[in-house]
Amino acid sequence: MSIKSIVSTITLAVLLQGCVAAAVVGVVGGASVATDNRSLGNQIDDQKIEIDAKAKIRKSEALSDNTNLQVISVNGSVLVIGQAPNSYLRDQAIKAINEINGVKQLHNQIRISNTTSFTTKTNDVWLTSKVKTALFGTEKLDATNIKVVTENAEVFLMGLVTKAQANVAVDIARNVSGVNRVFKIFEYVTENKID
Repeated sequence: MSIKSIVSTITLAVLLQGCVAAAVVGVVGGASVATDNRSLGNQIDDQKIEIDAKAKIRKSEALSDNTNLQVISVNGSVLVIGQAPNSYLRDQAIKAINEINGVKQLHNQIRISNTTSFTTKTNDVWLTSKVKTALFGTEKLDATNIKVVTENAEVFLMGLVTKAQANVAVDIARNVSGVNRVFKIFEYVTENKID
C-alpha cells in the first residue's frame, strides 16, 4: 500500500469518526425529547434557561471574550462547565446565571485555566458519543433519560433516573476509554415515577 493510500485512508477514518459522533449525538437528541422523564413544560423551561444563560454571557464583553463556558439545564438543575482565566470572571458568570428565572440548583464546574483547544473539543465530542453509545448498549437503563456532557475528558451525567440506574450509568461511563473522570448530577426518582 502506498503512502498516499495510507494517508487517504487515515484522513477518511478521521472524517468519518466526526460524522459518526455527530450522527450518534443527533439521533440521541431526537429520541430523548420523545422519551424524556421531564414534562414537555420542563424541557421548554430548561431550553429557556440555557438560551438566557448564553445571552447573559454574550452580553458581558469580559465573559464573552475571555471564557469558554457551556450551560446545561435538566429540570432546573444547571451545570456550568468550561474555563475562565481567573476566579473573578468565574464568579461573574455564576452570579449572572444564578439570576436566571427557573434555576433551582447550580453546579459550578468552571475550571480556572486557559480555554481548551479545538483538538480537545473534538475529542470531547467523540467521548460523548462513545459514552452515549455504551449507555445504549445496556438494558439496565433507558439511555435517552441521561444527558452526557464532556469537557476536557471529564464526563458529566445528568437526568431524572433511579439511584440504581445512576450507578449503572456511572460504571459504564468510567469504563469508556479516554474518560478521565465522571461526575453524576442526577435528580433521583422512584421506580414508580418512571413507569
